[in-house]
This record gives sequence, C-alpha cells and structure tokens, in this order.
Amino acid sequence: MNLFEALRMAANGLLANRLRSALTMLGILIGVTAVILLVAVGNGASVQINNQVQSLGANVIYVYPSNARGSGGVSQGFGTAQTLTQADVDAINSHQQDPDVVAAIPIAQSGGQITYGNQNYFAPTTGTTTDFPLVRNYQVAAGSFFTADDVNARHRVVVIGQTVVDNLFGATDPIGQTIKINRQSFRVIGVFAQKGGSGLGSQDNVVVAPITTVWAYLTGSRGKVISQIVASASSASTVTQAETEITTILLQRHQISDATLADFQLQSQQDILNQATSIATALTLVLGAIAGISLVVGGIGIMNIMLVTVTERTREIGIRKAIGARRRDILMQFLIEAMVLSGLGGALGIALGALLAKEAPSIAATSSFPTPVVSPSSVVLAFCVSVAIGLFFGIYPANRAARLHPIEALRYE
Repeated sequence: MNLFEALRMAANGLLANRLRSALTMLGILIGVTAVILLVAVGNGASVQINNQVQSLGANVIYVYPSNARGSGGVSQGFGTAQTLTQADVDAINSHQQDPDVVAAIPIAQSGGQITYGNQNYFAPTTGTTTDFPLVRNYQVAAGSFFTADDVNARHRVVVIGQTVVDNLFGATDPIGQTIKINRQSFRVIGVFAQKGGSGLGSQDNVVVAPITTVWAYLTGSRGKVISQIVASASSASTVTQAETEITTILLQRHQISDATLADFQLQSQQDILNQATSIATALTLVLGAIAGISLVVGGIGIMNIMLVTVTERTREIGIRKAIGARRRDILMQFLIEAMVLSGLGGALGIALGALLAKEAPSIAATSSFPTPVVSPSSVVLAFCVSVAIGLFFGIYPANRAARLHPIEALRYE
C-alpha cells in the first residue's frame, strides 16, 4: 500500500466518525492555540522591553553610590550613601582619562505634588545640568531646555514630559505657565518630545529642573545630594571601555585601591537590557511549557480514540490481512490516521492562535499590554510537535492493530 492510498483510507476513516474526530482534534487545537498565543505574548513582552530600554539610550551608563562604609565600619548598602559629588561629575567631564565618555550629568531626585490651577499630579522632579537631553536621549518638542545661566542662577524653571502636560494642562499650552512643586513656584519653559513606554515606567512622566534649583528649593536639609551620575559613551560598542575609564577615575578620586571596596557601582543600559531579556525569555519558556501540557493531554486523547478505533475495526483488520495486507500496511494506516488528526488540529490551532494574537491588544483594552509577536519558528515548531505527538501516541494503537492475528480478528464479535 502506497502513501497516497494510506492517506485516502485514513481520510475515509476519519470522515466516517466526524464528531469523534473533531472532538479528538479539539485537544490538539487548544494546545497549539495556547502555545502560539502565549509564546507570542512572551515574544511581544521581550520586544517591548527591548524597545523601552533602547529608547533610553544604548550607550548610557549609570553610577550609583554603594557599599559605602559608615563611621562604625558598617556597610550602608546600595544607593543609601552620599558618596558621589559634583566634583566626580566634573572629573569625568574633563575627558583627561576617559576619551570614550561623551558627557556625564549629576542627578538629584525629589518627589512631590505638582499643581496647576485646580489640577494636581504627582511626578518625580529631576535636578540635573544642561547635558541632560544629550545623555538621556531626549528631544525638546516645544519651548527650550534650560541654560547654564539658569543652573548658575538657580532659576525656578522646568521642562516637562507629555504625560505631565496631559494631566495638568489638557489642551492649554504649558509654555510660560507657572506650576507649583511642593508649594514652590516654577515656570514651564519647555516640553519634551513624547517617548512613550510602560511597564518599566513612562519616560514622559518627567519634570526636569536645574540641579542647583532642586538643591535650593526642593531637597531642603538634605543639601547637595547626588543620587546618581549618568554618563553617555561615544557609542554602544565603547560602553565597556567607558565603564572602565569611569571606574578608574572614581577609584582615584575616592582614594580606593581595592576595586571590591568601591563606594560606587556601575550599571550600563546593556546590563539592564540583558537582565530584562533573560527574564522575558524565561517567561516565554514557562508560558510555552505550561501551554505544552495541554498538547500532551491532547495526545493522550488521540491514543484513547485510536485504541477504540482499533477495537471497532478488528474484523476489518482481519479481512485486510486475510487478503494479503502486510503488517506494515496496517501500521502505516493507523499511524497516518493519528498524524492526520493531530496535524489538522495543529494547523487549525495555529490559525486560531495567530488570530487571537492579532486581536489580543484590543481584547485586553490596555496600552500596557504587549503586542504579541508570532514568530515563524514557533509556528513551525508547534505544527511539528503536534504531528510528532500524533505519531508518538499513535504508535501503540497502530502496533496493536498490526499485531492482530487474522483468524482471531475475523472471529472477533
């Protein structure tokens, strides 16, 4: 019996029991749909994270205070010490020992309620210098960024993100308007171009002011605290060299000979991206594994139905063997039936999974939901696995049918 004849007989056998065949395929269909959809969501989350991190700048390096020793010799922990100073920033910006660093800026953070008229909104206020747009890859869409004179004179001016504009001003032009941050008046002189982002935090929910102004009017008794230094390497390929150069400068300035005792810690955007990608990949694998369980359940369903089919067609098997059908012919017939069931269910599952992935963002009705990405590799893998499951779970029933003795099969009632 050739392959075409086996396919024809398998199709006839399945069509003879349409409802049972459809219910059997349903297990595989649901399993493949789940695999396609969940893997697509995982891939979409990975792409979303990658885009958000890359939009911050692929060549950005963060310097945080860490492992600082207090007067009692006790470590104060990551980010809790005040070990970074403006002099550190100036040393990095001198470019005497760090040719791979374009610029560095200090960051002073201050939270607080922002009010305009009868509207109020909470957004972090960042104190920094004039190189903020260069280092953090921001563009000013309206108005202008503050100048060195604003920094030196501690002018109460701010540049705000689009999220802040939407929540405070609505349709009103914010340029020139006065807002209050912790009851201190500030004039809006610029609005950043929209960058978007969610999950990791919206990059449009920002208020940026001269660092001297933040020190003078918002941080109060904390003084001239720098919570972090942000530097920009000349390119993504020189980030590692720039990190080494910054580390050398700060170790020398802080008079630390052993790098393991450094009172600062560096983290590049690539480090953040690698960590986020690892998490997203692990999530995708877990989601795929969970969905794969339903495929196994569907395979068990195929085995059960094929065993029933063998029992029902025992006399047919006996007649075919009596007129010359070989063992491999019977084996091929039932294996092909199982594989056709699982393969057809897999194909329908791929189509349904791709459709649900396309409609998932509108169904979720939230902008933070990642746009699922159906990769060709996942489609091919899901289909091959579905066919393989039909083959694996069809072997035992097919082998049982092939091993039937013709006389015993003919006697079966």
